[in-house]
Formats: sequence, C-alpha cells, structure tokens
Amino acid sequence: MNAQGGEAANLIGAITAVAYNVMIIALLAARLAQRPRLEYWLGAVAICSVIPLTFLLVVGRSANRPPIYFGWIGLMLFFQIVELMLDYILEFEFRSVRWMAITYVMLFFGATGGMIGVAAQAGKGWVIAAALTWLVMAALSFIQHAITGL
Repeated sequence: MNAQGGEAANLIGAITAVAYNVMIIALLAARLAQRPRLEYWLGAVAICSVIPLTFLLVVGRSANRPPIYFGWIGLMLFFQIVELMLDYILEFEFRSVRWMAITYVMLFFGATGGMIGVAAQAGKGWVIAAALTWLVMAALSFIQHAITGL
C-alpha cells in the first residue's frame, strides 16, 4: 500500500473510532431520556462500524500493521458481532444476568479502548479526540448504569 493509501486507512480508522464513541454517547443519552426506539436505532447504526472495521482489517495486512493493530480491530469486530447477536438477532436480555453483564462490559471497554490505538495511527489530534470521547462515553456509561441499573 502506498503512503497515501495508508494515510486514508489511518483517517478511516480514526473517524470510525471517534464516530462510534459519539454514537454510543448519544445511545446512552437516549437510554437516560427513556427513548428506547431511538436507543435501538442508534445501536443499529453503531453496529454498521463493522464495514470500515472489516476494510481496516483487510488493508492492514498490506500496510504492515503491527500484530496489536489486528487485535484491536478483531476485538471490536468480535464485540460488534456479540452485540448484534444478543441485542438484535436473539433479543436476549443478558444485562440482568450479572456474570453476563460483567463479561459484556469488559468486552465493551476492551474493544472501545482498543479503538483509541486505531485512532492513534492517524496522529496526535485523533488520539486525543478518541480518548476524550471514550472518557465521556465511559463516564456516561457509569452514570446511566447508576440511574437505570442497565
């Protein structure tokens, strides 16, 4: 892959990371506002991040990315598949089962935290944006859990 293609992939990764965080912030706000239909559709749109993530996984091989990069992308893809299966296909209420909820939250924060590493490929400004939106998302996640119990 040429340098220009690598820069484009870096930018796609950074935008995906920040946009995903912002989408989850909006989803959590919808949950707090008791707008389940909006929450559902924001989650569905967030799952569409599998498209650029799959692209990054494929392009990463020709860009000579380090192994950890594939771990970050793979973990996020795995999380998105779990999310799709549990919330959208099976419609399984797993959040009320303590061990499942804990496992899900660990996977969520591991996957979204790894996306900060993906954003870092595009430079300092993008890693700051990804880290700040991640921190807001994490804080809002704990706040909404304290209020809603979900």
